Amino acid sequence: MYRVIRCPGCLTFTYVDPYQHWKLCHVCGEVIDAGRAPVYLEATDHRDAERLIVKLEDFLDETGKMDLDDAEKTRLRSEYARWLRSRMA
Repeated sequence: MYRVIRCPGCLTFTYVDPYQHWKLCHVCGEVIDAGRAPVYLEATDHRDAERLIVKLEDFLDETGKMDLDDAEKTRLRSEYARWLRSRMA
């Protein structure tokens, strides 16, 4: 599982594996504490995490929002779980 998180410095989405404690932001160079960064979603593999990051960034660009609200995060997790179940069927 990979956790989709966000850099607290530049707000760029990225991902970490569950054993990773720190990550260097590829955009601004900030050291991200993976244990303190809010988790948007847990993806099954890094390819899914990368696809989700693109979709999250596109959504925020299209809506002009700075971040997802709690309802949007819940809906994102629900839709990803439904997509995973359909992919495995």
